[in-house]
Amino acid sequence: MKLEIGISEKNLHKSVIQLSSLLSNEMMLYVKTRKFHWNVSGESFMELHKLYESQYKQIEESIDEIAERIGKLGENTIGTMKEFTESATIKEHAGTYTNSKDSLGELLSDHQTVIVELRKNIEDSVEKNKDAGTVDFLTGLMEQHETMAWILRRYLN
Repeated sequence: MKLEIGISEKNLHKSVIQLSSLLSNEMMLYVKTRKFHWNVSGESFMELHKLYESQYKQIEESIDEIAERIGKLGENTIGTMKEFTESATIKEHAGTYTNSKDSLGELLSDHQTVIVELRKNIEDSVEKNKDAGTVDFLTGLMEQHETMAWILRRYLN
């Protein structure tokens, strides 16, 4: 059934492409955060273990919300690891295990990557896609990533 929500089919599809890339980055960030949660050790073990758990749970909620947003725009949501890795700009580092400081730095860098991409997607959603609902949605996600990045950054100062 054709969507009649005041956004052209072409612009809906452009929004879905943006959201699919975001979904892929969120999946990568989720997996990395889980990996660091599982492998953290050292003096701050429990504190970082809990921090990573808190953040991966927040990212997990975002993943579901993004997938649902894609459905609301009338398209199917990607859902395989192959699709996620092909569409993500955040990259895995398979077979590497970092110390706590490097793990914090890697997650910080990845959150900052997502924030920069979200800012661009928000601008495109306003100017090119005319999709106010996605603008609002992306702005909320950007604020969540800014908070998570700020917390990670505080550990590294």
